[in-house]
Amino acid sequence: MPDAASEKDKKKLDRKARLAEELRANLQRRKAQTRSRRTGEADSRPEGLRTGRGGDDQKD
Repeated sequence: MPDAASEKDKKKLDRKARLAEELRANLQRRKAQTRSRRTGEADSRPEGLRTGRGGDDQKD
């Protein structure tokens, strides 16, 4: 019966390797999609979060 256990372990490792490869491929696709969306100009709207550096409305 050790053959059945080793076969099961082999299938488990094959599955883990396949899932890891699919995950890497998905990550690469998502990164490429994000890069393609970044081709526009930077957002120049005045609203948003203030950085707290050198602003006139800072209070001590």
